[in-house]
Amino acid sequence: MTPGNGGVPGSGFRRRGPPAVANRTAPTAEERATFREAVADVEPLQWDRVHHEPPLPPAIPRQHLHDEAAALDESLHGPALIDLFLEGGDEAAWRRDSLPKAWLRDLRRGRWVTQEKLDLHGLNRDQARTAVVTFLRNCRDHGHRCVRIVHGKGLSSPGREPVLKKLVLGWLSQRSEVLAFCQARATEGGAGAVVVLLAAKNNRA
Repeated sequence: MTPGNGGVPGSGFRRRGPPAVANRTAPTAEERATFREAVADVEPLQWDRVHHEPPLPPAIPRQHLHDEAAALDESLHGPALIDLFLEGGDEAAWRRDSLPKAWLRDLRRGRWVTQEKLDLHGLNRDQARTAVVTFLRNCRDHGHRCVRIVHGKGLSSPGREPVLKKLVLGWLSQRSEVLAFCQARATEGGAGAVVVLLAAKNNRA
């Protein structure tokens, strides 16, 4: 046998070629029916899982947080403005120069609906100051325009002086979101509370 005939030189073996492939014909109608009958009870797999990309983490408003921290520090450690020019005699009433007097008049007459209230009873000076700053910031963030702060009448203070009341009025005048404030009406606390008008959320004074 020679290599040209598919043999291996020096051996009596012939190299086998690839197996013959039988001609495939289309399944008959009977075969198809048999197949359908065999798989009649088979239920197709249901793939109900949907891949969702995890949401991106919210952006951290670093500059906003920095500004809020600076404002809080200034309110906590800044000078207490007690000597305020109060409109309307002995009753606490104050407004920014840029605010029309009619707005303060409407505030004193109860034409603004009070949306939130803060009660400072039982708090010391530092606690009260922190509470006021936090309260005003939260009210502004929620879009509240008119709020009430109960500071008490100071009847239990030494000399029965409303020390906390004067401090609260000073703190309010320092806050940029405060447009005006006045003593609450008798039904809302009278001399023991103050009603505060805040600037719109996106319009600080």
